[in-house]
Amino acid sequence: MSDAGIKIIRRCSFSATPWKNGGGITHEAIRVPPTGAAFLWRVSVAQIESSGPFSDFAGYDRKMVLLRGRGITLEFGSGEHCELRSMGDWVEFDGAMSTRCELLDGPCMDLNLMVSKSLRTATRIERLSESMPVAAIDGDTTLIFGIQDPLSLDSGGYSARLEPWDLAILNDCSARLSKIAPAKDSAPSAVFIATISP
Repeated sequence: MSDAGIKIIRRCSFSATPWKNGGGITHEAIRVPPTGAAFLWRVSVAQIESSGPFSDFAGYDRKMVLLRGRGITLEFGSGEHCELRSMGDWVEFDGAMSTRCELLDGPCMDLNLMVSKSLRTATRIERLSESMPVAAIDGDTTLIFGIQDPLSLDSGGYSARLEPWDLAILNDCSARLSKIAPAKDSAPSAVFIATISP
């Protein structure tokens, strides 16, 4: 589904690939370009079934967001540790860094954005309660990934409903993002937003 510079990739269309070490499954949403071993950037959801080392992605910056589960600890080759315990917790690190994942209490799901170091990336988690503007201009690409609630993405006469874990990609357009029929006292909704620049 696409219009007005907006492309929607539904969660149900992600492509699943089991890990070679048997420790999980990668559900790839998109890679650019779509073929070949090398890519400029890639969005995927990882289903982590057991603790173990991460693959080497030298030349890439990694952004990782906890989507489901009791959490994980990342142990980096630098000696640093990072815990992701709550939905929406996130971390960014060098894909070349030796990294081991320890599950805290059972399997987890996480969002992964990998971007070539030849590109610039601005990444954030928004806690959405009111509608907010989003845009991609001057050759930028903006990614929107709703973590927990249905969202509405509107641009001119175009409107799309985003279910949790659907991915929206904006190019050369502006839009407004909002929760669908939020309850008066509902908590803000976690949304992952990243802008990739040449």
